Amino acid sequence: MRTIVDWHIHSKHSRACSRQLELPMIDVWCARKGIDIVATGDWTHPAWFAHIKENLEEVRQGIFRLKSTATPSSSPLRESESSSEPRTALERGRIESGTEFMLVQEVSQIYKKGDKTRRIHNLIFSPSIETCEKVIAELTQRNFNLKADGRPILGIDSEDLYKLLKDIDEKIILVPAHAWTPWYAVFGSKSGFDSLEECFGSMTKYIYAIETGLSSNPMMNWQLSSLDSVVMISNSDAHSPRNLGREANVFEFPKPPTYDEFVRVLREQDAKRFKYTIEFYPEEGKYHFDGCASCQFSCAPEESKRIGERCPTCRRLLTLGVHHRVEALADRDALSVLNRKIPFKSIVPLAEILAEVYGVSSTQSKKVEAEYLRMTDEIANEFTLLLDTPIELIRAHASNANLATAIERMRAGNLKIRPGYDGIFGAVKIFGEDGPPAAKQSSLL
Repeated sequence: MRTIVDWHIHSKHSRACSRQLELPMIDVWCARKGIDIVATGDWTHPAWFAHIKENLEEVRQGIFRLKSTATPSSSPLRESESSSEPRTALERGRIESGTEFMLVQEVSQIYKKGDKTRRIHNLIFSPSIETCEKVIAELTQRNFNLKADGRPILGIDSEDLYKLLKDIDEKIILVPAHAWTPWYAVFGSKSGFDSLEECFGSMTKYIYAIETGLSSNPMMNWQLSSLDSVVMISNSDAHSPRNLGREANVFEFPKPPTYDEFVRVLREQDAKRFKYTIEFYPEEGKYHFDGCASCQFSCAPEESKRIGERCPTCRRLLTLGVHHRVEALADRDALSVLNRKIPFKSIVPLAEILAEVYGVSSTQSKKVEAEYLRMTDEIANEFTLLLDTPIELIRAHASNANLATAIERMRAGNLKIRPGYDGIFGAVKIFGEDGPPAAKQSSLL
């Protein structure tokens, strides 16, 4: 049984996140995307934790599902719609949802260690509602502000936090989030460390996985022999329902998995159960290359070294990207261990492909939305469409003949990519800057 999992999302209570991020809405979007299990996110936030307890019920150890009484409070597609507009396919129930949830959330830690201020983001996996309650009580007692943000800021060392969590419940695990992001990550060039041991000390033995983040992929991480002790996971870090599943993890289980089974698979790097990760093209991540956003300058690591790591226009230090940071710590060629690692597949989200096919700038245009809903209604969910559906079947159903060609090219990795840098997302083009060839539109749309 294939199980696709996204362990890193946020709620409407996190800064800069969509107000649509409520559990019923997450549920229907996961069904549309093809996500079987998703994180709740943000369970330390009082209002969100109340929402979790009100809407979820446990179906297996550490695995939850929506109660039958849970309903969305807003439209799946637009932040604001008039009641006169027709209900979408999601709301009409044409996609059957049965999404399951796990109690996983991100925390932000800012603290002094050595001669630097560290800014680290970690994911906390909790096995139960009761364990969450104990963690919340302990953090509250320490006067951490859990109400201000779904991703709270904790002034505590990562090693000390992990010890505290393990004292509360030994089943809790902690995973470094988006491990290479320059500003907030365990290996971040601005505030991180050079090794897991430097960050987690005696608790490093309980670090079973790291999250690669949007700006790196597993192969980049395989260049570090020090990371052989952990497995690479990939998640969306979604701030809106549309971005759910832009990265994910694919497992194969003989029966529905429990929390303990997932932890075992990560701890043992069980490739029989953990089949592959689904990856954003890392160049599209907003911290892949080195650069200066103010001057719209970016470059590869070798060029930034040549120019003294300063912007040639304003002379400020460049923000060194993930590619640069990985190369600085790398000690081998990733190809030398390729056969010993859990593989990955790279995708371009369906809405991005449709926007390029139709020659529009927004993935939220009415034309893109209509075709996205129709294709995922009539053929398959997004992951199945992108990864598995025969190209001829896509061609037979698509309103634009270029869609099948685009998905075929994406599967082959035949793309044009402009890397992101210094907070600016990169761009992945399937047909190049000139766009797709003219194609006859069918009457389906």
